[in-house]
Amino acid sequence: MVKLKGRLLGFGVVAGVSLMAMHAAYAFNGPSQIQIDGGPLGPLQISGGVDGYFYGLSGTGDSFNPGLLGTNKSLGADVANALIEIQKSSGTLQFTIEVGSNGGAVSLGTKPGQTSITTFTTGPLYAGYITIAPPNSPVTVSIGQLGSLEGYESGVEWNNANQLTTDIFAVQNSQSRGVSLAYTQGPVSATVTFGDGFDTGVFNFLQFLGTYTFNATNNLNIYAAGNLGKTGPLAYAYGGNNTTSYGANYVNSNMIGAFYSYTMGNLNIVPEVQYVYAKADQSVGLSKFSSNFGAAVFADYAFGTSPYSIGAWAEYFSSNGPDFWFIAPKATGEGISVSPTYQYKDIFARADLGLIHISNVPYGARYGSDGRGSNQFTGLLEAGLLF
Repeated sequence: MVKLKGRLLGFGVVAGVSLMAMHAAYAFNGPSQIQIDGGPLGPLQISGGVDGYFYGLSGTGDSFNPGLLGTNKSLGADVANALIEIQKSSGTLQFTIEVGSNGGAVSLGTKPGQTSITTFTTGPLYAGYITIAPPNSPVTVSIGQLGSLEGYESGVEWNNANQLTTDIFAVQNSQSRGVSLAYTQGPVSATVTFGDGFDTGVFNFLQFLGTYTFNATNNLNIYAAGNLGKTGPLAYAYGGNNTTSYGANYVNSNMIGAFYSYTMGNLNIVPEVQYVYAKADQSVGLSKFSSNFGAAVFADYAFGTSPYSIGAWAEYFSSNGPDFWFIAPKATGEGISVSPTYQYKDIFARADLGLIHISNVPYGARYGSDGRGSNQFTGLLEAGLLF
C-alpha cells in the first residue's frame, strides 16, 4: 500500500519505503501512518483503508448473450479493498505485513470484480516481506510477498488519481513471491526482483525498475520484466484454486516500458509507453508470436488548498497475434477516464466516467448481446476511509 504523500514517483526501495510504493500514481493523500511503540521491535507504523463503489455499465448484453463483458448486470455495488498494514521502517531489520481483502483495480472496458481474500495464493496476506537495510548502505534486500516493479498505476484504487485503470495496467504482473535488491545513490535508484511472476509458484521471473531524478519536479522511470525459463500450461496465475486465470502468454511474457513524471505547481502529468510480448512455444501452448502495445497520458490537478482535485487519462492499445491480452485477441482501441475527487482528511469520495472504443476484433467479440457494439461506458461512484 502506498505511503507517498506527494508526487514521489518511481523511486526504488530504500530503508523505510514500502515495496508497493515504488511506482504508484499520485492522487489525493493516501493513508496516513499511525505511530505506535512496538516495544522490543522499536517504532512501528499502522495504516490502512476501506473503500467501495456503485457502478453502471453499458454494452452488457442480456441473460442469453452476455456480450464481451461476460455479464448482463448493468448496475451493481462492490467493496473494493479492505486492507491494514503494519510496518517497521527503521533499523537494520525491517518488515512490512499487509492483510485484508483486495478486489484488484477496475480496468476500463471490463466488468468490476468483487473483493476477495483469495486474489493471491497467499490468501489474506496481500504483502509480507522483511527488509535488510545495513546502516549507511545504498543497498537494501527484501524477501517475501512483494509488489510488482512494472508500470505507473497501483493495484489499490485509492493510490491512483482515477479508479479506472488502463490496458497498460491490465497486462502487468501484480504481487508475487521473491527476493528484491535495491540500490539508491543520489539521483539514481534501481531495483531488481527475482521471483514467481504472476504468483505462479514457478520461480523464473525477473523484474527491473530504474529511476533517474532530474530535480524535484521531473523524473524518468524505466522498467522491464521477463521469464527466464518456461512456465508450463498447468501453472496457475493468481488465486488459491490452482486454476489458470491468465493465459500462457502472460506467464511466459517479456516486457519493456517507461514513464516520465512532470510536476508544475498543482498539475502532474505522466506519459507512459509499454510493450509486452510472448514468443511462440508449442510446449507451453503458444502457437505464434503475440504482443500488446499500450500508450497513455495521465494527469491530475489539485484545486489549490481546497479538498477538490481531478484526475484524467487517455490511452491507446493494440494487441497482435492469437493470444488474449486485453479485451480480445487482435483488439485495438482508445479509452478515456475522468475522475473528480473530494477528500476531507481521511474520508474521500469521487466519481469516475470512462469510455472505451474498440476495433479490429472478430464479430461476436464486441459489446452488447449482438456482439456488434464498439463502445462501452463505465460510471463509478466511490467512497472510502483511510487511516
